[in-house]
Amino acid sequence: MSEPVLSESEVDAALDEQNLQWRRDGDVLVTTVKLHDFAAALRFVNVVGAAAEAANHHPDIDIRWNSVHLALTTHDSGGITLLDLALAGVIDRLRPDVKDEEDGTDGEA
Repeated sequence: MSEPVLSESEVDAALDEQNLQWRRDGDVLVTTVKLHDFAAALRFVNVVGAAAEAANHHPDIDIRWNSVHLALTTHDSGGITLLDLALAGVIDRLRPDVKDEEDGTDGEA
C-alpha cells in the first residue's frame, strides 16, 4: 500500500516546523549540500546511502565537485509523503557529521 501524498500546505508546514534545509519543488523535496571537495561529497553520499538503505527509501542523488544535490519523492504515491520528510530530517542531521579527512572540518562551504 502506498503512503498518502501530503498537500502543499502540509509539506510547507512540516518543512518550517522541523526546520528542514529542504525546499519543495513541485512534487519533490530538494536540497543541495556544499562540501569541501569531491572526496567529501563522496563520503557524504555514502553516509546518506546507508541511511536510505536503513529507511528503505532512496533519494535521487547528483554529485558535483563539491556539492551533492538530493531529491526526495515517493514515486509509488506520486508525491511527497511522510517518508520523504522523515528521510529529509535524517539527512539534515547527517550534514555536520561528514568530516573532511584532511583538515578535520565538517566540509561545509
